[in-house]
Amino acid sequence: MSVGLDYAQAAEARKLFQVQRSIGEGELLKLLAVIFKAFVDSVRVPHKPDAADLIELAETVMRKYSHDSLKDIILALKEARTSGRNFFQELDQGKIFALLNEYFDKKAAFLESRHLDQKARGASAQSQAVATLGDLAPKLMQQLADRIPDDHPNHDVLRARLSLQKQRWRRGLPTPDPEEFRQQQHAAAFRNPRPDWQARPDAPLGETGKYVRQLRAENEQQRLRNSA
Repeated sequence: MSVGLDYAQAAEARKLFQVQRSIGEGELLKLLAVIFKAFVDSVRVPHKPDAADLIELAETVMRKYSHDSLKDIILALKEARTSGRNFFQELDQGKIFALLNEYFDKKAAFLESRHLDQKARGASAQSQAVATLGDLAPKLMQQLADRIPDDHPNHDVLRARLSLQKQRWRRGLPTPDPEEFRQQQHAAAFRNPRPDWQARPDAPLGETGKYVRQLRAENEQQRLRNSA
């Protein structure tokens, strides 16, 4: 049961009060007494606690460490046995409680260190996410700004202008500066709210309409040359 056991596993294991609810107080008391008996038998000293002392020890531990696990008790005893601890010819309840207290001090230091590490990793990941978002935010905002509203009066014309411009870029034809084109497109798409505005079918073409007509003509000429 103690093979491969460490502080993390002991901390995640079921607590004594949970085991008590599951199997009953009497069974838990017997289980603790057996664990302490196995530990006492493994220590080579002439003076050891007897059965009554072990039962009393088990009951005290069950009350005092109710929110720690059986694996905590097992790991504490294992560390005491494998660390070369010297009991000076006698093992009593006081020495067992001393080694338990020493174990829980080390466990508390481990849990605190793990918490700080997790907190540092979380802060690092959060900083990285914020930095990534900071890099993407301007692009996302710009894409949103460049989107043409569906209800824009010149929606079709502006979309056609974008399509023609992309075709010219793909075919290697002369194109205006990308940043300048983006600014023109953004300026053309922007409009102040005008709920009373009505389209005029007979309205003359503006600069954007003339530019789109020119692009269409150039695109048609290029298509004819390619098909010839």
